[in-house]
Amino acid sequence: MKHRVALMLAALWWGSLTGLGFVVVPMLFAKLSSPAVAGAMAAKLFTAQTWLSAACALALLLIILRKEAAAPAGKALPAIKFIVSGLLLALLVEYGVAPLIVNARAEGGNLKLWHGLGSAMYLAQWLCTGWTLWCLSRSTNAGAN
Repeated sequence: MKHRVALMLAALWWGSLTGLGFVVVPMLFAKLSSPAVAGAMAAKLFTAQTWLSAACALALLLIILRKEAAAPAGKALPAIKFIVSGLLLALLVEYGVAPLIVNARAEGGNLKLWHGLGSAMYLAQWLCTGWTLWCLSRSTNAGAN
C-alpha cells in the first residue's frame, strides 16, 4: 500500500512539472497580453510548483526510508538520490535563481542567462522526477512477478 502511495506521489510530482512547464507556461506567453503579465503569472505558478515539489519529495522520502517499510519500497532505494536531487533543484530555482531573474528584469541585468539557467534546472528536476517515477514503477512490476 505504501509503495502505491509513493508511486502516486511521484506521478503527481512529475505530472505537475510536465503540465506546468510544457503546457501551461507556454500557453500563458502565447495568450496573455504581454510577456510581463505572463511572466508574473508564471512566477506565481512556479512558486506553487516548488511547494508541491517539496511536499511530494519529502513524503516520498518518508515513505521510502521508513524502517518498517515493505519489501517493494526497499527496491525503491535507488530513487532516493533522484528525489533529493529534484528537491534541491526545486529549492535552488525558487530561492536562488528566481530572485536573480526578478533583479535582472528590474535592473537590466543578464535576464537571458538567469532565465536559461532556471529553465535548465527545471528540466533537470523534471528528469530527476521522471527517473524517480520510472524506478518506483519498475519496483512495482518487479514486486508483482
